[in-house]
Amino acid sequence: MDTTNESLAKDEIESLRKALDAETDARLEVQRQLERSNQAFEEFVSASAHNMRDSLRDVASNSQLMAETYAGRLDPDGGVMLQRIQQAAVRMQALLSDVVDYWAAGPDECQFSRTDMDAVLRQALLCTDSLILERGAVVTHDSLPAVAGDFAALSKVMHHLLRNAIAYGNASTPHVHISSRWVDPQWEISVRDDGPGIDPEFHARVFSVFKRLHGPERPGNGLGLAFCKKAIEAHGGHIWVESASGAGAAFFFTLPPPD
Repeated sequence: MDTTNESLAKDEIESLRKALDAETDARLEVQRQLERSNQAFEEFVSASAHNMRDSLRDVASNSQLMAETYAGRLDPDGGVMLQRIQQAAVRMQALLSDVVDYWAAGPDECQFSRTDMDAVLRQALLCTDSLILERGAVVTHDSLPAVAGDFAALSKVMHHLLRNAIAYGNASTPHVHISSRWVDPQWEISVRDDGPGIDPEFHARVFSVFKRLHGPERPGNGLGLAFCKKAIEAHGGHIWVESASGAGAAFFFTLPPPD
């Protein structure tokens, strides 16, 4: 009797082992299919972005050429329509650039190394220089640490946060301050503005793709903070906002220390 039960148990174990092997093989095949699909999609996005950039460049350059060639010869309606074409081309170029950046913000695309956040901030300030001058903004900062990260990705994160802080800061003279502190086991970096603040109800929404709290009167396309969230999470960090209506906003993100 014991021998019979033992034989049945062995058969059942063997049957379960075969079923597990079959399930594992099926999961591996699904994973391989997903990897092939992701690669194909990446190639599609890259090719599409390249073609769209060429087309948008043609629209922008030809509309600029028209504006110069027919200066003073277009009626008011024609001038307005041409101006709208130029503005739309600029917006589309910015949107396409942000879409490509967002797509490439995953951990597989990042090159992690010891990264000086002071150098990251300098690069971001260069990219934001025209907006700083336009708004008469004052940007101050403490000494920032070195972290383990991708310089290019973190420069874009800082650029988006600076641009956001200046655009939504004090209406007359925006003041932005960047600081950091050690919160074991990571560095916590903050970008603080002196604007009207964000209602806590919308704190999570601001990081969603194409979700904006304001209309077209404010710059942006709803991808900047979504990119920041994806890029910081690819570094193993976390990003969030602390704010209340009328009290400014502070965006915080964490990054690991260098090895």
